[in-house]
Amino acid sequence: MRLLITRPRLAATALAARLAALGHETLVEPLLTIAEEPDARERLAPALAGAQAVLFTSTNGVASFAAASERRDLQAFAVGDHTATAARQAGFAEVESAQGDVDALAKLVAEKLPPAGGTLVHVSGRVAAGDLAGALAGRGFLVRSVSLYRTIPATELSAKSLTAFRGDKLDGALFFSPRTAATFVRLARAAGIEGSCKSMAGVALSAAVAAELEGLGWRRVLVADAPTEVAILKTLEDLDAEVRRSGAPNP
Repeated sequence: MRLLITRPRLAATALAARLAALGHETLVEPLLTIAEEPDARERLAPALAGAQAVLFTSTNGVASFAAASERRDLQAFAVGDHTATAARQAGFAEVESAQGDVDALAKLVAEKLPPAGGTLVHVSGRVAAGDLAGALAGRGFLVRSVSLYRTIPATELSAKSLTAFRGDKLDGALFFSPRTAATFVRLARAAGIEGSCKSMAGVALSAAVAAELEGLGWRRVLVADAPTEVAILKTLEDLDAEVRRSGAPNP
């Protein structure tokens, strides 16, 4: 299939390579740019004092932590396998993956760690999805949430993407966050390409992401069975098989 990837560039490039290996064509259109906070190191250092673990809800958080601190002695908990892999590559020796969402991460931490063992440091951007600190506070933990980066939304779609939309060259678009989905809807309307979505499938990481895609008249919107990249790839596999069964030309 021919697919649009809307993730930040680093994550989008890695995903494009995986999709290419599966035989799909991709077009990368980063709708959010990651910018590290200039005082990230100063913010993080005091938060790590007395901490028993660090919590990552995105690969962006891992990268920002790695740039702001040399500490790798803490146990790391990641929202999913992709983020866990990034943490291991960054040098963390003890890494646990929740293989799910923020709620799954809170549950895993509560199962593995004692509230009295020390504070937990949640690395995030200025806008964080879910309420991880609140979920863990309800279980008796003290969580220090530290914003180390910010996400800057795109102001327009690229000429290459607009040409692909207007020429009906795409079969689907992948969305991994509500903010990315909302940014796409805004830019698509501004560019007047809403009608092009009628021949495409929107593929969303979660129901919250799918909700932001409403109003563009997609051929259909698919939601991954779990909020993980593996589940997104399985959704694409099912979509591809469906296209083949329907007798339509294979994208």
